Amino acid sequence: MLHAFLPRASSVSTQNPNSAARDQKQRPHPCARSCAFPMSTPQQSWQGRVASAGAVTARPRRLRRRGSRCVTRKCLFFGAEGRRQLRAWAWRWWWRLDFSMQRVLFPPLKALMGRPCVRLLVPRATPRTQCGCSCGIKRPWRPGQYSTISEVALQSGRGTVSLPSKAAEQMVGRWLLVCSGTVAGAVILGGVTRLTESGLSMVDWHLIKEMKPPTSQEEWEAEFQKYQQFPEFKILNHDMTLAEFKFIWYMEYSHRMWGRLVGLAYILPAAYFWRKGWLSRGMKGRVLALCGLVCFQGLLGWYMVKSGLEEKPDSHDIPRVSQYRLAAHLGSALVLYCASLWTSLSLLLPQHKLPETRQLLWLRRFAHGTAGLVFLTALSGAFVAGLDAGLVYNSFPKMGESWIPEDLFTFSPTLRNVFENPTMVQFDHRLLGISSVTAVTVLYFLSQRIPLPRRTKMAAVTLLALAYTQVGLGISTLLMYVPTPLAATHQSGSLALLSAALWLMNELRRVPK
Repeated sequence: MLHAFLPRASSVSTQNPNSAARDQKQRPHPCARSCAFPMSTPQQSWQGRVASAGAVTARPRRLRRRGSRCVTRKCLFFGAEGRRQLRAWAWRWWWRLDFSMQRVLFPPLKALMGRPCVRLLVPRATPRTQCGCSCGIKRPWRPGQYSTISEVALQSGRGTVSLPSKAAEQMVGRWLLVCSGTVAGAVILGGVTRLTESGLSMVDWHLIKEMKPPTSQEEWEAEFQKYQQFPEFKILNHDMTLAEFKFIWYMEYSHRMWGRLVGLAYILPAAYFWRKGWLSRGMKGRVLALCGLVCFQGLLGWYMVKSGLEEKPDSHDIPRVSQYRLAAHLGSALVLYCASLWTSLSLLLPQHKLPETRQLLWLRRFAHGTAGLVFLTALSGAFVAGLDAGLVYNSFPKMGESWIPEDLFTFSPTLRNVFENPTMVQFDHRLLGISSVTAVTVLYFLSQRIPLPRRTKMAAVTLLALAYTQVGLGISTLLMYVPTPLAATHQSGSLALLSAALWLMNELRRVPK
């Protein structure tokens, strides 16, 4: 609301006391006596009035000439009458704002209205050559002039009121934290949908039309008829009843509706914060990337489901979605979750000014590597779920009767075994899990050897506890032949472990100079 009255300044500097005598000799503005709000002392230059009022001067960006026409400036005067009219205009708009916006704007408005203001010169690139005030005097543009605003408005060192403020950053951080929670809910719900084999129950995709579920018996019969035309019903569920179909249909429906809720949780508040000016330039780029990733995630989900509805070359192949597309769908969701959580933690948690020692540098690098290893382990779980690799060898620590099974390299070429051989996929997931918990343990002991803040040590302890809990859940899931509740808890534990790793990374981040 205040940007219309503030100049665009390239640098801010205080008034030079050595130039006070020269400023007194300068002629006042030629339209000082004919404007609606004239200067209180016409004999005194406006630079001198700035020095007497204690304001700060800022040199505006130089405007270029356009051909033979001069670029002029618009003059605004803030005397006693000007402040009164500005205050009346501001209060008319004040009651139209919501409470949260009033809390953000109240401190700068109170400061700006309560302190004496001086004349504000706003550069304006326009082909007209007359003054922007009511006098109508034509005058050319003279470069090197100063723009003045209230001293309170320049407490942040800028030529504008500091928006977004700290309160606005806190609100944006809380919003992104809620968004990361909704993404975590979508990941958990998607895992339950995969474990109950409900992902192929909805055979078409419509953004708006499918939001209304079937209500009558005829609509359910029509939906069931569409499902019976695809391979999953013909090969696996040929004896399924309508009641059983309703269960798997509602599982997939809830996952899709939750995904739409995630999209609204990102896009609508982002548009509101953008409109209110609560996002900085860097934050705008991040928010745009997050919203684009949400839209991409929805399209990727349908692309994954489409792979399970296609006819296989072998009529006896078990219909399932492609493990590559499933991993891409889960991976993009994890990237969205990590980006949202990292940004929210950066806005909500104050940074620690840690001494940049060699030990801290190595600890920070090791924490980054550990977080990457945890992310890779969680991503490998998508291949385990996509190939049902958790049901191949249900023993631990050995795989069957040996440490290394004989059917690791069954497929040809050899690289196919890493992504398509269920035995190799389970072996890789075991190896990555053991490597992750080992790295977390080493990271914990390294953090105990360095003097760190209490919150950083708490993050390290939390990461260690979640790592061993996750290993226990994984072994229990394997030995009990992958029950759905335990497997869903194991997947939720991977998100919690990844969150703790991001928290520790955020605590150890470098403070910008």
